[in-house]
Amino acid sequence: MRSSARRLPALLIVALLGLGLILAPPAAADQCAPPGIDSASALPTNLAAAAQGPEQDRYTTATTAPLDSIDVAALGLGTAGTLTVGTLSDAPPSICINAAGQFTGFDNEVLRAIAEKLGLRVNFVGTDFSGLLAQVASRRFDVGSSSITTTEPRRRTVGFTNGYDFGYFSLVVPSGSPITSFSQLGPGQRIGVVQGTVQESYVVDTLGLDPVKYPDYNTVYASLKTRQLDAWVAPSQQAVGTVQPGDPAEIIENTFSLDNFVAYAVAQENQPLIDALNSGLDAVIADGTWARLYSEWVPRALPPGWKPGSKAAPEPQLPDFAALAEAQEPERAEGAAPKSVLAQLGTAFFSWDLYKQAIPDLFKTGLPNTLILTFWAAVIGLVLGMVLAVAGISRSRWLRWPARVYTDIFRGLPEVVIILIIGLGFGPVVGGLTGNNPYPLGIAALGLMAAAYVGEILRSGIQSVEAGQLEASRALGFSYSSSMKLVVVPQGVRRVLPALVNQFISLLKASSLVYFLGLVASQRELFQVGRDLNAQTGNLSPLVAAGLFYLALTIPLTHLVNYIDARLRRGRTTSAEDPLDPANPATTQEMI
Repeated sequence: MRSSARRLPALLIVALLGLGLILAPPAAADQCAPPGIDSASALPTNLAAAAQGPEQDRYTTATTAPLDSIDVAALGLGTAGTLTVGTLSDAPPSICINAAGQFTGFDNEVLRAIAEKLGLRVNFVGTDFSGLLAQVASRRFDVGSSSITTTEPRRRTVGFTNGYDFGYFSLVVPSGSPITSFSQLGPGQRIGVVQGTVQESYVVDTLGLDPVKYPDYNTVYASLKTRQLDAWVAPSQQAVGTVQPGDPAEIIENTFSLDNFVAYAVAQENQPLIDALNSGLDAVIADGTWARLYSEWVPRALPPGWKPGSKAAPEPQLPDFAALAEAQEPERAEGAAPKSVLAQLGTAFFSWDLYKQAIPDLFKTGLPNTLILTFWAAVIGLVLGMVLAVAGISRSRWLRWPARVYTDIFRGLPEVVIILIIGLGFGPVVGGLTGNNPYPLGIAALGLMAAAYVGEILRSGIQSVEAGQLEASRALGFSYSSSMKLVVVPQGVRRVLPALVNQFISLLKASSLVYFLGLVASQRELFQVGRDLNAQTGNLSPLVAAGLFYLALTIPLTHLVNYIDARLRRGRTTSAEDPLDPANPATTQEMI
């Protein structure tokens, strides 16, 4: 019976993979590849009713400085000659990681072209949008590249370049929905947005509604397809790239972004870098690079009266997107037949080709980073946790109180908050030691969080040891510290080993939160590798593959906990050769 129970997790995984083989659809397309001119779209509907006039633009510069007048050494870069860029990995076609593991997308390719004009290298670092502007403001990144719309509240945090794009909003609803326009959105409806985006501001401030907030685009779209949402207010290019033929969702209306243009974020005080990027942007517009990239990645008509770059930049020469869109319309109208529920499940979770695509990267990149983060954080947690445990039971209040305050703070705050506080608060202070690499800070944050829990586990174990143990050791002549070190603490640790292993399992899963600090592609852990491939394909199979890796790590640890617990409850089994066994003749002879 016991061996069957041990085989159950492995059989479950095999069954899931077998079901995947049955339901597996063809491999999904790479959404991080340029969609090309064939995906051209005309001006969104109701644009005239919602657009701001270009006369309201108060921030676009009249002109820019010549490229040859820019002093690259005076740009205030964190690393000389290198533009360190914070970006996202899950919002194609604007910002994403492609199948080769490289950050790309329209925003990033335009920035690469600008950097080339300035003679700078580019180092893209993945992060989460919720922390991006704060990381730019603190100079963790030189530039933020994430289709950032330049709202007034954001300008109070960071500075912006001139615009390189201008976004629209799309209203996406489940197929057959009675909602046909933005005007029909109202109270009581579940309207999805990605947290921290201008779409959230639009729903809250303009429509006066309370949206359902999600951390990323793939999650909100998955909720819409399963009808957990009534509507999704999305960036138009994101909606076009995400809604695939045959999906149970449709884009029914578009509107103009009411909050100005899309630009790169830079620290407010770094005006030289803002000016240099503006000059580079005008240069890539003048030589046709911007128009080429725009046509490849986001081929859609620009709003009337607006163009990228400074007011002195030339008008980009773009194809007639409206005519191209009209020519493609009959082909698009054919669409694809709606999928059955079973087919949708197979598409979403059981793409065998995506499993095969994800597993090598999960092994090569995700698994080593997850293990490194967990191991070193566990070491820090154990050492500091023991210090906290001993301090927590100390007779001195000067030791007890700091230990209690530390434990209350680090157990009371959400893990993401602690990681961001340590990464953004201490990152600039220790940047010289870490080379502005947040990886050590991520390990430190995980270790400090683990210490608070480990300290309480150890303290409870130590205090569970009978007082007579300490008294007996003192009666034998041991000092208090020696009694604790040699008698009480070892017994306490032994009693809480199962709880400690459970804490390490939690730490293993919490390692995925380090991505909030911003990591290069080679530093991604298991969850982020799966998430990035999910963003490339719009398919959840890579996340399932990542989940299987977590199961492969946590299930053995779980059984180790059960074994340790059973072993400690049984106690040590004596044998005939045990020198302490009274039945052993040698022991009896010694006693005589």
